[in-house]
Order: sequence, then structure tokens, then C-alpha cells
Amino acid sequence: MTSPVNALLQALHLAVKADAALSAALGGEGLADRRQRGTRFPVLLPGAIETRDFSTGDSKGHEILMVLELWSEISRREAEALASDLGRVAEALPAGIGGLRLVNLVQRGITSRREAKTGLFVAEVRLRAVVE
Repeated sequence: MTSPVNALLQALHLAVKADAALSAALGGEGLADRRQRGTRFPVLLPGAIETRDFSTGDSKGHEILMVLELWSEISRREAEALASDLGRVAEALPAGIGGLRLVNLVQRGITSRREAKTGLFVAEVRLRAVVE
């Protein structure tokens, strides 16, 4: 069985690639595992991920707190617009992901900033998911 985090990341990757507008903006890449040299912007990468036990008496459950980072070299506006689209796509995920059941997924917020070292803009999308 796939880990809950990997199942959720895979479902998000497929959903982003299936969304025509978001996929086109990201150059068809979807959710990358890491930024490689020469990667074109904008790019979507996983940030911090925390998993907690959320089991009940009759089923094993996991609460996943996840940050997805949208990086842009153009503007904060671009990063935030893509983050908003990502939230819409994430909240529409199907209940079945990688042999697990997605009980709940909500976008908890978006934080954006300009990264001083690189001059790039990043919007961090904070998600909370519960899977069984």
C-alpha cells in the first residue's frame, strides 16, 4: 500500500496535469518532486509536510498538513493566482486516492513573499487532508 503522503501527492500531481489552465501555466510539469537546474518557471514543488495519526476505533487514519510552493520569476501576482487555482483543483480531488479514502481536504491559507536571495516570488498553499 502507498503511503498516505505519496498517495496525496500523486493525486495532486494528476489533478494539476488534468487541469488545462494550471497545467499550461506550469508548462505541463504538474507537481515536481524538486527543482532541477534549468527548470522553467513557474514551478510547483512540495514544501513542508507533516503527518499525524488520526485513527478512530475502527479505521486507521492520517492527518496530513502540507505546504505546496508555487515559484514565479515574474511576480507575486502570478504566484498568488496560480496558488488560488491550485486550491480549487486540490479541493476537487476524488475521494479515492491510491487505495485510500480522502475524507477531507481544505485549503487553510496562502502566504506569499519575495525570496531575498534569489529574487523569486513564492506563494505557499497550506492544505490539510484527512485520509483513511
